[in-house]
Amino acid sequence: MRLTKRRLNRTLLLRQHLLARVDRTPAEMVEHLVGLQAQESMPPYLSLAARLTDLDPLEVSRALESRELARVLSLRDTVHLHLPADALTLPVWAAPVRDRELRMSQSIGEAREVDREAFATAVRTVLADGPLPQRAMSAALAEHFPSYTASQLGQVARVAEVLVQLPPRGCWKPTTSTAVAYDFADRWLGAPLAEPDVPEVVRRYLRAFGPATAADVTTWSGITRLVPVLKAMDDLVRHEDEDGKVLYDVEGAPIADEDAPAPVRLLGTYDNVWLSHAGRDRVTAPERRNTWMGVNGAQSNALFADGWLEGLWRVEDGTVVLGEILRPLSKAEKAELDEEVGRVEALLAS
Repeated sequence: MRLTKRRLNRTLLLRQHLLARVDRTPAEMVEHLVGLQAQESMPPYLSLAARLTDLDPLEVSRALESRELARVLSLRDTVHLHLPADALTLPVWAAPVRDRELRMSQSIGEAREVDREAFATAVRTVLADGPLPQRAMSAALAEHFPSYTASQLGQVARVAEVLVQLPPRGCWKPTTSTAVAYDFADRWLGAPLAEPDVPEVVRRYLRAFGPATAADVTTWSGITRLVPVLKAMDDLVRHEDEDGKVLYDVEGAPIADEDAPAPVRLLGTYDNVWLSHAGRDRVTAPERRNTWMGVNGAQSNALFADGWLEGLWRVEDGTVVLGEILRPLSKAEKAELDEEVGRVEALLAS
């Protein structure tokens, strides 16, 4: 098929379950989306609330506490909420991304020169008796490597090793401290780290984000040199965009009608729906995205209307505060927005 930009937009929203909410568990949605971006605690809950017919946020907290979900540095070298199987494999696949971070991160500085083998041994020693808060782990590592600061060494450990962020970090409105504490992912989740089935990871990406180019998969994952992987997957079908660019897809995956209605949705600060394509134009025009992205990252949460980024919003004292609206909303869209605001505020009050 030759797919228009609007049809690609609607197909992405269909596969993301943003055209209509679905009755699934949080874990099922996390698995379908191959994880939820979770640099901050609130966005995964907003991502789930936008897609599920019903969400009990405490169910997500309980899953973190029971180790049925885990927060780990994975895709694009950012923290994601994953099922254990993905938490144990995707960071291994993303090792080259972490290596780039070690070479380039300003917060790591000269500590990037630390001997990696000796450092890994030190981390095992420091965490031998169990998980530690980041500050305590960093201070203990500084005793092993006094030439570097504790802060630098903590950042090296965070990137170089596969560590999970332990609850209550990421839990729903925890009453205890949410300072980051770390443990080895394999120890916390009770299974070894392993290489993933990369073609199957690509298929899962396409089921949730496709059709897509190899460059799109790289944008989503941070992993480069994926063209040979996709070309070797004989089970994939090939479409084209309006410019004739090849788009890979899973056989039988749904293609939406470009006239499918796309209701208003309130998404969190970061949502992979618009961080997972090289052109970044599946759900926003460049000038719209620039409104959202400030000098040091995202400025606010995103409001989508008719499938496209059309406004910003934030949370203040448990209520939704609308920011800049980028175009006049229709009467129907205003009604949808009122309903969506009510749903999000009910979530915040729960």
